[in-house]
Amino acid sequence: MADTPILNDEEAARDWLTQAFAPTVEQWARLERFAAMLVAENERQNLIAVSTIPTLWVRHIADSAQLLALDTDGDGLWVDLGSGPGLPGLVVAILSGRPMLLVESRKRRCEFLRDVAGELGLGHVEVAEAPLERVATRPAGTISARAFAPLDRLIDLSARFSTESTRWLLPKGRNAVKELALLPPTWQRMFHVEQSRTDATSQILVGRGAITPKKRGKA
Repeated sequence: MADTPILNDEEAARDWLTQAFAPTVEQWARLERFAAMLVAENERQNLIAVSTIPTLWVRHIADSAQLLALDTDGDGLWVDLGSGPGLPGLVVAILSGRPMLLVESRKRRCEFLRDVAGELGLGHVEVAEAPLERVATRPAGTISARAFAPLDRLIDLSARFSTESTRWLLPKGRNAVKELALLPPTWQRMFHVEQSRTDATSQILVGRGAITPKKRGKA
């Protein structure tokens, strides 16, 4: 994706979604309704920066969907860590039939996630209202985290969900390469860097495989 054109306006974002996923009329309606619910709920709780609302389809919808585009051959449970307002999890769930586990510890955000999933008929979406440490282990086909924790902690906490075929999709902004360099060498070798489609300064860490958690109580 080194030469990937950057989506720099709402029309470009919608055009790319059409080309990449060919959404059905129902999927488009769900995306539109989710976007409207997100903006409305943002007046009650801080889900997204107000400054990003005019470019919501670039900054949040397409930004989330690009992770699915990097995992079109994936299957099995998709685990979205620190899902917050459902980004990227709800966008992925709308555009695919993948079973989706949204992990979020904040009660009001979980209520919003359940409201959206219920209204949009997303029966394949489950919300885990708990810190990740308290979520029961299950094998994940894909693990994503848009804004969850520093990279080493993120990977260590979620490692127990990974298998040899797990795909990791981790947007890390402009610090992706620096954070990757701080990982243990065995972890580093599992990942490569992809350019974000929605921000010329941002990158996504893409990996595959099982990771062994760090041993607790060791220096």
